[in-house]
Amino acid sequence: MPSPTAYDLVIRNALILDGTGAQGRAGDLAIDGGTIARIEDAGTISGERARTAIEAEGMALAPGFIDAHTHDDRAVIDQPEMTFKVSQGVTSVVVGNCGISLSPLTLEGAPPPPLNLLGGRSAFEFPRFKDYAERLASVVPSVNVVPLIGHGSLRALTMADPMQKADSRAIAAMRRHLAEALEEGATGFSTGLFYPLNAPADMEEVATLAELLPEHGGIYATHMRNEHDGVMSSLAETFATAGRAKVPVVVSHHKCAGRANWGRSAQTLPLIEETARWQRVGLDAYPYTAGSTVLDPRFVQEDIRTLISWCDPYPELAGRDLAELAREWGCTMREAAERINPAGGIYFQMDEADVQRILAFPLTMIGSDGLPHDTRPHPRLWGAFPRVLGHYARDVGLFSLEEAVRKMTSLTAAQFGLADRGILREGFAADLVLFDPARIKDTATFAEPIAAAEGIACVVVNGVVSYRPDGGVVGRAGRLLRGRRLN
Repeated sequence: MPSPTAYDLVIRNALILDGTGAQGRAGDLAIDGGTIARIEDAGTISGERARTAIEAEGMALAPGFIDAHTHDDRAVIDQPEMTFKVSQGVTSVVVGNCGISLSPLTLEGAPPPPLNLLGGRSAFEFPRFKDYAERLASVVPSVNVVPLIGHGSLRALTMADPMQKADSRAIAAMRRHLAEALEEGATGFSTGLFYPLNAPADMEEVATLAELLPEHGGIYATHMRNEHDGVMSSLAETFATAGRAKVPVVVSHHKCAGRANWGRSAQTLPLIEETARWQRVGLDAYPYTAGSTVLDPRFVQEDIRTLISWCDPYPELAGRDLAELAREWGCTMREAAERINPAGGIYFQMDEADVQRILAFPLTMIGSDGLPHDTRPHPRLWGAFPRVLGHYARDVGLFSLEEAVRKMTSLTAAQFGLADRGILREGFAADLVLFDPARIKDTATFAEPIAAAEGIACVVVNGVVSYRPDGGVVGRAGRLLRGRRLN
């Protein structure tokens, strides 16, 4: 006779959204030892056979959301509760994007932008990736971590002046450090060719590094050289680089930025779709018309609203409108940005029609691109995933609830080689989120960016109940995930 405590957790009478995009169905799910043990029709699995039982009462049960694009490298160590992510239903984060990773790197001086998005010099204390992995294991964050190695970090590590073109000796050194990190558990490699730290690198340099990835089943993600007027040529460069290296590529936070480029997603998406017929291509996006990064005066446009998200010389300016500040000072927005650096900015540079077209594109994964160390962060840090479910799926009707969940789960797991995540299936890891489709809503705004979502009932990570709205983070069971793709 089976033990009445055969399962660690049973969730009964839920709307099962399995992550594949298939029609949801009423069902029960049982967890044992960190994995999904059974999925049956509603009312089949008795709550008496579980140490803990949750009556879902028709709420949706989905795989834990995988944030395809984050800068949480340091946050998972310094803020292991990761409330801003787990409260959204996020159970795994891809770190090390845009050429920015915490390891392998130590610094003697201040980190050059955009590495300073992760903190000051003391944040970079991991000379090898294995040092970072060991610290992560000792801390045990509430979410799983899928790590990429940043090109900018490799340049800062190996070059006396990383703002210059790398010579053959520096490229060889970067290759050694990247190969070592891949051996030690990193999932892939990222570039931020948009930034001065990475911009001197040509296709030869990037491809010479990226060609190390196929041997390790790794992936290449890129913040392209240009998302403004040169978006089409940058896509062509991205695909040519990945094709030469014979590696899958992810176009990070795809957008058409600047008023002159609004509407151009009607050109970029067909190119991505056509390329994906013969080359492994993916992309991620966040559900907002504003982006956020360092406040570089070269990025400032006088006709684009810009908010200050942090400011070292004048901390009290965080949250201020740059145009308003410029009027007070009697100067241009660019001149104001020069006066307050180093700082961060939120740029309202995209068109809503482009955002919706990109989000609805079948290959698009959801990535928050949140910056957890900003004083007044972009609201995507706390609200990206509920916004997709509540605003875009339910309210706007841009896609079905099932399709929204697929973009956050199985699509991302497949892209990054997470073999047992992203789908509710017996034997898969028990990363789950229980939410109310009628109530799910992002509450973080540009005026008040730090606010937990509504409608999330429970989050489970590796079989451990990790978040409840009435108790906050109640358990931490995250781990390093080594994504591996068959190329």
